Amino acid sequence: MNSPMIYELRKPSQIEPDKNYPAIFVMHGMGSNEQNMLSLVDGLEDTFYIFSVRGHLSQPPGFAYFTIQGYGKPHREVFDHGINQLTSFIEYATEQYPIDHDHLYLLGFSQGAIVSMTLGLTLGNRIKGIVALSGYIPGFVKEEYAIKPVDQLSLFISHGEFDNVLPYEWGLKSNEFFQGLDAQVTFQAYPEGHTVSLENQQDFTRWILADLDK
Repeated sequence: MNSPMIYELRKPSQIEPDKNYPAIFVMHGMGSNEQNMLSLVDGLEDTFYIFSVRGHLSQPPGFAYFTIQGYGKPHREVFDHGINQLTSFIEYATEQYPIDHDHLYLLGFSQGAIVSMTLGLTLGNRIKGIVALSGYIPGFVKEEYAIKPVDQLSLFISHGEFDNVLPYEWGLKSNEFFQGLDAQVTFQAYPEGHTVSLENQQDFTRWILADLDK
């Protein structure tokens, strides 16, 4: 079976036979690529299989998972296709590698956070945890998508208080939306713009390792 998307794989240096490993699926921001996110998960490959997934659309100087028609408004058909592609990739990876299906994590920044939270809603409790850095949930996802139960899902949602690309208030709304669905949400604000600070990275790294042990 061929992969539906291009990706970069990091994994533990010593793989034990007959053991399944937790996995993190990493999604980048618009115009970025699968290499640019790897520094954020540096060290976690000692524990996880890490799949850093390239967006399937060209968006110079990099790639994207969807296009936008306006502020906070993805093109619906392109977005739907992107979510289907990412869903197919997750299914591919869990079939092809020794992955523990009960310990799947999604991690994304900006556009990557948007698709991560959407996948959390469409896959529901099949996902154990999500790290969503500076993203939002599109209105049509909240209103029209078939949302699965997320009462067993844990999220770390963070947003910069001075984000001039995707407003801080959008992060608060994501927090409220998942809380309303009985997901377990940790929300963190940082005195930053549209970026991931070292403190933010350290916080979500601690969070994901702690959540793995639950």
